[in-house]
Amino acid sequence: QVQLVESGGGLVQAGGSLRLSCAASGRTLSSYNLGWFRQAPGKARECVAAISWTGRNTYYVDNVKGRFTISRDNAKIVASLQMDSLKPEDTAVYYCAAGGSMSITVGLSSPLYWGQGTQVTVSS
Repeated sequence: QVQLVESGGGLVQAGGSLRLSCAASGRTLSSYNLGWFRQAPGKARECVAAISWTGRNTYYVDNVKGRFTISRDNAKIVASLQMDSLKPEDTAVYYCAAGGSMSITVGLSSPLYWGQGTQVTVSS
C-alpha cells in the first residue's frame, strides 16, 4: 500500500509562486507514473500535470503551460509541482496521484493512489 502526503499549499497573491511536494511511504514510486490534479468548488477534478515513471515525458493542461513545472525525485520518493505566475483561477484543492497510465495528451488516467489534498488559494 502507498500513502501519499501533499504539502506546500497556502494563500498567495496573484503573480506569486508556490511549490507543492508529495511524499510517499509504503513502497517506492520509482516505477509509477505520477500526476497532480486539482478540484475547484463546483468543478470536476482535472489533471493539471503528469510525469512518466522514466521522467522523460510530461503533460500539462493548457492553462498552466509555461507556469507550472512537474518534477520527480525517485531517490527521495518525492513528486513536486512548482507553480509560478499564479492566477485566482488556480485556486483549488490540489491532489497528488500515483499509478495508472500516462499520456502526453491527456495526462494521468486511473491512478491507483491519491493524497488527501492541499488547498491552494490565490487572491487577486
